Amino acid sequence: MSAATTRSRTPDRLCAEAVELARAAAEETAAPGVVGEHAGIVVEGDRVVTHLFECKEPGYRGWRWAVTVARASRAKIVTLEETVLLPGPDALLAPEWVPWSERLRPGDLGPGDLLPTEAEDLRLEPGYSGEDAPPPNSAVSEEMADLVEAEDAEVTAGAPANLPVAPSRGSIAAVAEELGMRRARVLSRYGLHTAADRWEESYGPKTQMAQAAPASCVSCGFLVPLAGSLRQAFGVCSNEFSPADGRVVSLAYGCGAHSEAAVMPKPPQPAPPVLDETRVDEMPLRPVADSGSVETEGPAEEFGHS
Repeated sequence: MSAATTRSRTPDRLCAEAVELARAAAEETAAPGVVGEHAGIVVEGDRVVTHLFECKEPGYRGWRWAVTVARASRAKIVTLEETVLLPGPDALLAPEWVPWSERLRPGDLGPGDLLPTEAEDLRLEPGYSGEDAPPPNSAVSEEMADLVEAEDAEVTAGAPANLPVAPSRGSIAAVAEELGMRRARVLSRYGLHTAADRWEESYGPKTQMAQAAPASCVSCGFLVPLAGSLRQAFGVCSNEFSPADGRVVSLAYGCGAHSEAAVMPKPPQPAPPVLDETRVDEMPLRPVADSGSVETEGPAEEFGHS
């Protein structure tokens, strides 16, 4: 084993010297000018060497052309094995491929897109589709329907006068379709719990809006309750001024647009003004003369006293 390892680490002289042969093969595979400088060799085995060349192709930074050459035992001619483009230690690589089912995020679905649901989706479980036969003692079974028709035949020979056509016989499928239950699959317990956790995280009691709300949604008149078991914990907000309008909210959620919020306080009354701006004050244009002095006007004021 040590001898084989030693031979594999020692490059064959003729294969190591076949640089031009390897370059010509790389340029034939790529294009002239794309193959760069010789970057070294890699010993693949006895008389098998891979020549590495830099790749100058735009977008392939750090990639290298790898040309493998070999020589048969006791032969003097080196032959070409393969030419490939391989990433180097510092190559620019694309991120690891992730299946679409794992990289899909809420909001990625656009108009015209189709999102197939896996057959083993844990969020769904088989529902009633109308294919199951009713039990023999069921009120809608064939046996019970025949008995009812036989009893009706003894009472009256035909259909009632006000019914031109006899009513069709009931079935589980008809009742299920009337109730909206005729679906191939329905939500499983796991699907209900995951949906509830997701809704409560977005619009639940731990959000900042709910912490500052005057009351919870359970007492709000804008809350539209859901049907089924989710009715006990969730509803839909119908207040257009609420940040959760049209969203599924937890009954413990709340916001400032609660229907029973406190009456808006009256706007504060400003303090009375210091200056009465509604009254006109008389302002004299000249200072008032002192008592005993005579205010001169006319010629006396013009010529003065000498």
